[in-house]
Amino acid sequence: MTGRRRLWRWVVTVWVITVAVAAGLTLWLQDSAQPPVPRRWEKADPSPSLPEGWESACASATPDENGRGACVVVTR
Repeated sequence: MTGRRRLWRWVVTVWVITVAVAAGLTLWLQDSAQPPVPRRWEKADPSPSLPEGWESACASATPDENGRGACVVVTR
């Protein structure tokens, strides 16, 4: 039984080392194949504003038990 445990530990150790080496090699090759990417924040466009008169269009919306109501405003 001790021989099987030793073999099992050997197999697991070799597998872990193989996975670690493969992961490192993958990251190294991936980094060398791509040009460096500049790290920066993306500029986002401002969100569109609601059309004028939306308050009166949503006045008849029935609120739920939490006081929130759904209203859909369609503009062309």
